[in-house]
Amino acid sequence: MPESKEDSTISEAISEAEIKDIPRQTPPLPDELLICLLQMTRLKDSPCSETTLLSGLPLVDQRLTPELFVRAATRAGLEAKVVKRDLADISTIVLPIVLLLKDNKAVVLNSVDKPKGSAVIIETTSQGDVERDISFDKLNGLYSGFSIYVKAELRFDSVEDLVSKKKTDHWFWSVMKSSWRIYRDVLFASFFINLFAIATPLFVMNVYDRVVPNQAIETLWVLAVGVFVVYLFDIILKGLRGYFIEVAGKKSDIILSGFLYERVLGARYDERPNSIGSFASQFREFDSVRNFYTSSSIAALVDIPFIFLFLLVIYYVGGPLVWVPIIAIPVTLIYSLLMQKPIKNAIEQTFVSSAQKNSILIESLVGLESVKVLGAEGFLQSLWEKSVGHIAHWGQRMRMLSLSVTLFSGFVQQFANVVIVIVGVYLIAERELTMGALIASVMLAGRALGPISQIATLLVNYDQTKTALSALDDIVSKTQERNPEKPFVKRPSFKGAIHFNKVTFHYPEEKQAALENVSFTIKPGEKVAIIGRIGSGKTTIQKLLLGLYQPTQGSILFDGIDSQQIDPADLRAHIGHVPQDVVLFAGSVKSNIVYGAPNTEDADVLNVAEVAGVKEFVDKHPLGFDRPVGERGQALSGGQRQSIGIARALLGQPSMCLMDEPTSGMDNSTESLIKQNLSTTLKDSTVILVTHKTSLLSLVDRVIVLDGGKLIADGQKESVLDALKKGQLRVAQT
Repeated sequence: MPESKEDSTISEAISEAEIKDIPRQTPPLPDELLICLLQMTRLKDSPCSETTLLSGLPLVDQRLTPELFVRAATRAGLEAKVVKRDLADISTIVLPIVLLLKDNKAVVLNSVDKPKGSAVIIETTSQGDVERDISFDKLNGLYSGFSIYVKAELRFDSVEDLVSKKKTDHWFWSVMKSSWRIYRDVLFASFFINLFAIATPLFVMNVYDRVVPNQAIETLWVLAVGVFVVYLFDIILKGLRGYFIEVAGKKSDIILSGFLYERVLGARYDERPNSIGSFASQFREFDSVRNFYTSSSIAALVDIPFIFLFLLVIYYVGGPLVWVPIIAIPVTLIYSLLMQKPIKNAIEQTFVSSAQKNSILIESLVGLESVKVLGAEGFLQSLWEKSVGHIAHWGQRMRMLSLSVTLFSGFVQQFANVVIVIVGVYLIAERELTMGALIASVMLAGRALGPISQIATLLVNYDQTKTALSALDDIVSKTQERNPEKPFVKRPSFKGAIHFNKVTFHYPEEKQAALENVSFTIKPGEKVAIIGRIGSGKTTIQKLLLGLYQPTQGSILFDGIDSQQIDPADLRAHIGHVPQDVVLFAGSVKSNIVYGAPNTEDADVLNVAEVAGVKEFVDKHPLGFDRPVGERGQALSGGQRQSIGIARALLGQPSMCLMDEPTSGMDNSTESLIKQNLSTTLKDSTVILVTHKTSLLSLVDRVIVLDGGKLIADGQKESVLDALKKGQLRVAQT
């Protein structure tokens, strides 16, 4: 069946001007676009949870926009495009679709009966999705003129097809290619700009050869007016070319920087960089890549083909003089190419040293307190100065090599002009050339050799850009937690059953196993403590449960489903986690409690704050919940940070709760209060508690003992603790 006109529209991107016309006021509650997307996933037999669709998206006022709808749809294996279309022109072939209504509302249009003047829309009720009839004219009156077409995404039948697609769709070049129409216009403008550049030499030549000898003043003014008109068009086209290049650069910048950051946040935890400072330095190199390909470099590149145009004109007006620039051009290029290898080496050395320098800076600032206490300022100062010295040495070498290329190309250009004049004088003496033709040839030679000088500079910048792009490729190539080609089992809820099946795990680049052949089962609602020596694998188990790492061998099941078949966002949305070292972000106490769920009602915040003991210290502060916590929570004590961490974990009433030394920084009275609150709040949740404190074991009924990554005991709390006291288990308990 041939593709219809409406079907082909699905694959067309909406223009930037049309996107701006979409209503963008603050959308009302509830998020109607999200509701429509959930409906479409069910209609397309690809149901997804709200968490899966929204995880990691930069929501606007915590709601979807039409553009974000398109990105969210890909999570469900759907392709979506926003199009501008009159309601009467929408073909029934593309239904169901999402209609964007006025006042920021949206609805799924399922079918249309034009003869009867009616339409069928989908509504979500407590009983599920139901169809409702509506008058076509009434719906048309509500319609904003924009709709979102949705269809199932193309899936590859073989690995070869997938590999072929990945080879052709490079993350950087595919975005650059999407702006080909803009670059086409830039090339078109460049053609006329370079064509207009011929006007001045021809004007001068005609003045010297015709106007001056014949005193033709009228001809002079005709030529002058003509060249002024050319200059007017020239400045307009140069302005437009610069504008087009900036527009393409802005578009690419927004898309690529967002994509890179999404890849960073979406990468698997076991592929995180060893040095955050070095990684941040690599990430910043995106600016140099973007500037090279989306700024003046483009203008220089598009000018290169017009060298042949100038050579042709030189040959037309100056004859044999054309051989001078023809010889000068390869001489300049050869020297530039010879310098590429030493310049590339200097750039790579500078790149590595810059990453190391940035790493030292970040680590010293983050651990400034420890640096001062340990008296390590001198050691860090020495590392810093060595890095700076290394950068200065190779940076100077790179700049001098680059300067030599620039100076040499300038020298060749000046020397070529002198040679043209000398040869031209001899040709004039032999009456084979006019004075005007000589002057025009000198001017045209400058225009022909100008791009060559730019090429020399571009070759220098190219090596730096290539190195930076290679570093960015490493970032993009990191394995992502959510593979778009791998469908997940949809889990809107969890009961809390957990099963470790012969799990063995090695940390990246570690030969010794952190866990070895560990098996246990936890029933829904069961309360379990994991105890053992330092480094026995207690925290590792929690990281595996959170999906931060995957088992080297064996499997982890949640409600009977392998964890690798569950969307990590779905899994973590149902797990409340209190880490041993709670990380807070700059902001208020409240903003840190609701950091992952900013739409939380104040009543829920107050409830978890009461349970976690947060109210104990915010009530004593004049700003209350607006009290600033400082960068990384430095304005709070360790116990206060842990209270916020507990409140954050309890938000949303998770079916599973993982706690790693949750009260290690608290006093006994606060700990006692929180234990009492947690025993009530988590009575229906599965709890896994990692602790060295015997006092916290009152929260659990069962104890698992680890030693050296192996499970050595698992049973009722009283029996396991009794065995520990009697020395029947060789494990240290503190």
